[in-house]
Amino acid sequence: MIEIPYKEALNKEIDRAIEIALAEDLGAFDYEQRGIDVTAELIAINKIAKGRLITREDAVIAGIDWFQAVFDKLDPSIEIEWLCQDGDKVSANDVICKVHGNARNILTAERTAMNFLQTLSGTATVVARYVAELKSTNCQLLDTRKTIPMLRLAQKYAVTCGGGRNHRIGLYDAFLIKENHIASHGSIEGAIKKARENHPDILVEVEVENFAQLDDALDAGADVIMLDNFSIDDMQTGVAINQAHKHTAKIEASGNVSLENLNEIAQTGVDFISVGALTKHVRAVDLSLRLTM
Repeated sequence: MIEIPYKEALNKEIDRAIEIALAEDLGAFDYEQRGIDVTAELIAINKIAKGRLITREDAVIAGIDWFQAVFDKLDPSIEIEWLCQDGDKVSANDVICKVHGNARNILTAERTAMNFLQTLSGTATVVARYVAELKSTNCQLLDTRKTIPMLRLAQKYAVTCGGGRNHRIGLYDAFLIKENHIASHGSIEGAIKKARENHPDILVEVEVENFAQLDDALDAGADVIMLDNFSIDDMQTGVAINQAHKHTAKIEASGNVSLENLNEIAQTGVDFISVGALTKHVRAVDLSLRLTM
C-alpha cells in the first residue's frame, strides 16, 4: 500500500466499509447475519472456479486492499494473485489479478469487491491526469473534503495513488478560516489569534476573496492562504504580494479549476491547486471478472 500517515485509521475504515457493503448486498442488517445470494446457490456447493480481472480501459489502480478484504471476509480460502499494485498504470485489456476458489463465494464477492476497486481506481486515474498537467511546474495538486460519505479516507488514499497530495483530512487536523469564521471575530487577525491560542501546533489556512484580505492574512501570519475564485491576473498579483511581504505564506488557488486551465493556474506561481472534482465527480473504471468453471 502507498505510504500514508493514517494507515491504521484507513484499515479500520476498510473493515467497516466492507461489512456494511456485504450486509446490504446479502440482505442482512449486519454482516454476522450473513444473508444469502440466491443466484449463487444455483451453482454446486463445491464447484471450483478460476478467473481473471481485466480492465477495459487505461487506468491507475487504487483499492487493492478493499478488493482483497471482501474475498477474505467471505472466504479466506479464495486465492488472489495480483499482477499490479496500487499506483500502477494499466492499459485496456490488462489482467489485474487472477482468482481461484469456491465458485459460489467468488460470484458473491465479485460485485462488492469490484465496486470498491473501480471507484477508487476512477479517482486515482483522474488525479493522475491532473498531476500530468503540472509536471513542468512546482505546483502540487490537492484534494478537498468533497468526498463520498463513508469513503473519506479511501478517496484520500486513492488521491495519493494518482500522485496527488491530501489537503486536510477533516475538521480536526488543520484550520481553514473562511468568511463566517472571520465575521465571528471581526477580523482575520482576530480569527488567526484565536486559532493559535486554541491549537498552536495546527496549521492555519485562511481563505481570502480580495487583496485587502490577502494583506490582512499575511500581516496576521497565516501559514497558507487560499485565493478563492481569483482570476489568472489576480493570482499573479497575489503571488507577487506574498513574495514581497515580510511574512510569506504558501499560496493555494481554488475555485473554477479544470483540467483545461490547470497548467495556466500553476504558471502563476501558486504553491497548491485544490480541486473538489477529484473526489466529488467520480466515474468508475470499467472492470470485468471473467470466470471459468
